[in-house]
Amino acid sequence: MQIAILLFDRLTALDAVGPYEVLSRLPETTVTFVAERPGLKRTDTGQLALNADAALDELPYPDILLVPGGPGQSELMSDGPVHEWLRAAHERSTWTTSVCTGSLILAAAGLLAGKRATTYWTALEELGRLGVEVVQERFVFDGKLATAAGVSAGIDMSLALAARIAGEQVAQAIQLGIEYEPQPPFRAGSPTTAPPELVEAFRGRSRFD
Repeated sequence: MQIAILLFDRLTALDAVGPYEVLSRLPETTVTFVAERPGLKRTDTGQLALNADAALDELPYPDILLVPGGPGQSELMSDGPVHEWLRAAHERSTWTTSVCTGSLILAAAGLLAGKRATTYWTALEELGRLGVEVVQERFVFDGKLATAAGVSAGIDMSLALAARIAGEQVAQAIQLGIEYEPQPPFRAGSPTTAPPELVEAFRGRSRFD
């Protein structure tokens, strides 16, 4: 099974690496990081780079494609080579997925019209304006489309996807292998549980300023 994870400059690292840690452990699976132009892609912190080993045309029809998000998503909202690749790949993919604002890229490419999907919490309204039925959940499946909310939600979506592909026992073994048992020290990981003043302050700035 071929899995392609799209990279671009100013992506959020965990959007791509979290799902990689899960999906790369599926049996008989190869994960390839792809980009319009191969090479290092600097993440949104500017301190970390991920390497795209292949150009889009080198992996035109992956079984699973995954689009991460991050500030660099804004540069991929206009039609072009990435959108063309996404549309062609989606036609033959078994699963088409996204994490965080990666769903905005899928929507801009025309793949989420009339579909149920989610995204990062501050981008939900923008996703709705792109003709998507917005669902504010940790992850959402609609047919062969799977979208995750922000950043860490990509791990949850990927485990659920692994269960659909290989069964719950395999997915649980992967979860145990990566010791994924979240116990955050604060209840501030969602706008529904974080202090209201923090939520309001966060709306007016970049995500991690």
